[in-house]
Amino acid sequence: MTETTLEDVERSLDRATDLETEEAVSVLRTARQDIDDLGNDPDVDEGRRQELAERLDQRIREVRERDAYDSGLGAAMNPEDDDAP
Repeated sequence: MTETTLEDVERSLDRATDLETEEAVSVLRTARQDIDDLGNDPDVDEGRRQELAERLDQRIREVRERDAYDSGLGAAMNPEDDDAP
């Protein structure tokens, strides 16, 4: 089994940008677990690992907020649809 590297986690972070919400969150959570696992590796740059962990947490929040915003946006854009006969 090959060990995940910080570069792998960074690629997952970048890849999640183009995915739908559920898949993006899944990829980001997996990457977050990988970054946590790398915390036990003495060869990993701890500062960079923590920076990636913070970026992952931020991206997960952004994806969830984007989904919440998008799901409410349709009704806000066409409020008269609910009143249509």
